[in-house]
Amino acid sequence: MAERIVLNGVSYHGHGAIKEIPGIVAAKGWKKVFVTSDPDLIKFGVTKKVTDLLDEAKIEYSVYSKIKPNPTIQNVQEGVAAFKEAKADSIIAIGGGSSMDTAKAIGIIINNPEFADVRSLEGVAPTKHHAVPTIAVPTTAGTAAEVTINYVITDPEKERKFVCVGPDDIPETAVIDPDMMSTMPKGLTAATGMDALTHAIEGYTTKAAWEMTDMFHLEAIKLISRNLRDAVANKPEGREGMALAQYIAGMGFSNVGLGIDHAMAHTLSAHYDTPHGVACAMLLPISMEFNRDYTGERFREIARAMGVEGVDSMSKDEYRDAAIAAVRKLSEDVGIPKTLDKIKEEDLDTIATDALNDACYPGNPREATKEQVIELFRKIMA
Repeated sequence: MAERIVLNGVSYHGHGAIKEIPGIVAAKGWKKVFVTSDPDLIKFGVTKKVTDLLDEAKIEYSVYSKIKPNPTIQNVQEGVAAFKEAKADSIIAIGGGSSMDTAKAIGIIINNPEFADVRSLEGVAPTKHHAVPTIAVPTTAGTAAEVTINYVITDPEKERKFVCVGPDDIPETAVIDPDMMSTMPKGLTAATGMDALTHAIEGYTTKAAWEMTDMFHLEAIKLISRNLRDAVANKPEGREGMALAQYIAGMGFSNVGLGIDHAMAHTLSAHYDTPHGVACAMLLPISMEFNRDYTGERFREIARAMGVEGVDSMSKDEYRDAAIAAVRKLSEDVGIPKTLDKIKEEDLDTIATDALNDACYPGNPREATKEQVIELFRKIMA
C-alpha cells in the first residue's frame, strides 16, 4: 500500500515572515483578497499587522470576521455570501483554527457550490476542484490548520462537530510568523500548545502512523516539551519554538489521523462550547492511560522526546508511566484545568455516543466501548 503525504506548496517561517505576503499576492496576480479573521484579533490589532501591509502595497481587500471560536455552518454560509459580494479571487486566513477552518470551508464551497449546505462536506467529500487560493497566517501555536487537509465545523442544531477532510482544502501557502502569536494570553498559549502536543502524541500512536510521520511527531513532541513553558511566559524563543513545533505536528497528523482524545474533545466543544485546546489538554493524560498497553514501545520514545532520562533502562510499564507523568507535569506547569463543571451525568450517554461516531476515533490504537468512554469523561467531571 502506498502512503500519501500532502503539505503546503510553499511555507514561510520566522520573525517578520508576514512581510512576504504582499509579494505573494502580487506574484499570483490576485486582484482582491478576502481576509478572514475573528473579532478579537481585529479588536486587538493583530489582523491589522497584515492588512497594513496590504494597504502599503495598495492591494484591495475586504474583511470577514463573523466567526465564532467554534465556527458554525451559519458562519461559513455567511462567509460564502460575503466572498461573492466582495468579488474576491483569493483568501488570506488570519487567526487560529476557527478562522482558518472557516476560510477552508468558504474556499471549498466557492469552487464546489454543490456543497453549499456545508453538512455534505463531512468526512471525505468528493470535491472536484481545489479551494480558492489561500494564504494561511496562524496567530496561535496549536491547531496547525495552515498545513492540514482537514477542518472542523459545528452544527448547533444537532449539537455536534463534524470533521471534513480532503487535499483540496489545504492552503497553498502558509506564513508562520511567531510575531503574530506574541499577543496571545497565557491561557490560550497553554491550551493551543497542549493541543499541538495532543496532535503529535495521537499522530504518533494512531493506527496509520509510519516512518515519515513518526519523524515529524517525535520532533514536535521534543520542541513542545522544551518551549511551551517559555511560550506561556511570552519569551521570544519559546514563541518561535512553538510556532515551528505546532506546524511540524500538523505535517504529521494531517496525513495519518488522530484518536480518542480528539473525538471526545470535539464532542465537548459541540455540546458545551468548550475551547478545543482546553478539552484536548484535559483529556491527553487520560487518553494516554487508556491507550498505554496498546502502543508497543512508542511511549518510550514519547518519554525520551519529553526529556525523561534513563528510558532505555526502564521496563515497559515504567516508561509508559513516565511518558504520561511528563505530559501531566507539563499540563500542570502551564495551568491547564483538570475538570470541566459543565458535564452532567445525564449527558454522558449522548456525548460518549457522539465521541465514538467522530471521524477521529477510528484511528485510536485501542477499541473502546461506550461504557469505557463514559468512564473517561467521568475523570474530568467536577
